[in-house]
Amino acid sequence: MSAFANDLSLAAPEIWLALAGMAMLMYAAFRGDRGWRESVWLAVGVLAVALVILADRPMMTVAAFDGLFVSDGFAMFMKQLVLIGGMATLVAGLGYMKREGMGRPEYAVLIVFATLGMMMMISANDLIALYVGLELQSLSLYVVASFQRDSLRSTEAGLKYFVLAALSSGMLLYGASLVYGFSGTTGFTALATLFEGDVAVPFGLVIGLVFVMAGLAFKVSAVPFHMWTPDVYEGAPTPVTAFFSVAPKIAAMALFLRVMLQPFGELVGDWQQIVIFIAIASMLLGAFAAIGQNNIKRLMAYSSISHVGYALVGLAAGTADGVRGVALYMAIYLAMNVGTFACILAMRRDGRMVETITDLAGLSRTRPLLALVLGAFMFSMAGIPPLAGFFGKLYVFLPAIEAGLVWLTVIGVLSSCVAAYYYLRIVKIMYFDEPAAAFDRPMGAELSGLLLLTGLFVGFFFLLPEPLLAGAEQAAAALMP
Repeated sequence: MSAFANDLSLAAPEIWLALAGMAMLMYAAFRGDRGWRESVWLAVGVLAVALVILADRPMMTVAAFDGLFVSDGFAMFMKQLVLIGGMATLVAGLGYMKREGMGRPEYAVLIVFATLGMMMMISANDLIALYVGLELQSLSLYVVASFQRDSLRSTEAGLKYFVLAALSSGMLLYGASLVYGFSGTTGFTALATLFEGDVAVPFGLVIGLVFVMAGLAFKVSAVPFHMWTPDVYEGAPTPVTAFFSVAPKIAAMALFLRVMLQPFGELVGDWQQIVIFIAIASMLLGAFAAIGQNNIKRLMAYSSISHVGYALVGLAAGTADGVRGVALYMAIYLAMNVGTFACILAMRRDGRMVETITDLAGLSRTRPLLALVLGAFMFSMAGIPPLAGFFGKLYVFLPAIEAGLVWLTVIGVLSSCVAAYYYLRIVKIMYFDEPAAAFDRPMGAELSGLLLLTGLFVGFFFLLPEPLLAGAEQAAAALMP
């Protein structure tokens, strides 16, 4: 097999998504809005096929396209999470799109192209490849955030995300230009080789690295680059918010890990303090700012900020065990968030969506199964054993302790205790407050199926954690052999 054919084989999932996305675009053009539902299921099928192709990739680390693209166990694990997140949120939004008049086929096309950008980000092995994948993702997300064109909130969310994301992209690109100017290369492998041994690192390169980290921190919505998150989560259509909360966050966290630990792994002393700062700031702000929220989508925005902080604790450790913890945490975070947003999408009264936490009053008496599952997700997010969220936090805190960051772990545990207040408040409202008017029935087969799968995963993860732990272990070994 020629080198070019081998490169194409390694990038087969991405090539499939690109070709299928363009075919879906043609289908949408000829079918019009009549084919929106078929487009959604077509997109789910396209992502499922990409998942099958991905499962057939070799686990070994192989670079392609002159080192711009890398395929390894870490990329495979994170791409699988992104694809699952994309499929789950597409299925979850079917009923919402029909009721809210969002039935247009370009939505599914944009999700496919956004997923393609995320997969390119995860496999980026060069600062230029990183930027191309990042912008392909961002361009699609700008549009889906404002997809509900008749809604002022949705339009505002899209505009805010566009302006702030453009600023962060500029910072990242400026940082990449500084790194190139002071090192003479943008390739991750060449950068890693450059910093081996006891070499003097130019101060300008460190400044460039700080700008790159600022751009990446925006993408994961870490403090102090979190300002877009509450407004976009609240204003965007709920299925879009669900997508924002999982797939782009997982891809950006994977990119954060790769950039910090591969090309700049030898500079851990220069960037570790920054990661520790944004981890602490994210955990504390997410814990305290969510206390006064009454809109459940804004609460989930601050919750996602705090969860990013917990994941960054694993990165701050700078070890293979830390990477394993982050990979496992993002997998558990995916299940918890998809399940929670499925519950939010079931919050309908008289045909209209409701979003305030007080609308959940007495849910245990009107919809006991829904209250039980949502309560399980809240307990899991709070990190209460034996639910999956507890193990997610355990596996990011332990490597930090082993790396001597005991005080960082203590802050993480204390912020978890504070955050438990607003999670348990939801449980209290569902089980002890006087019932509000019942939500509409039926929930829909799609939402019921998602709640069943995610609920079983979160509730019974402790019985069979080995497959996911083994996958996270392989991912960490690929990133930090």
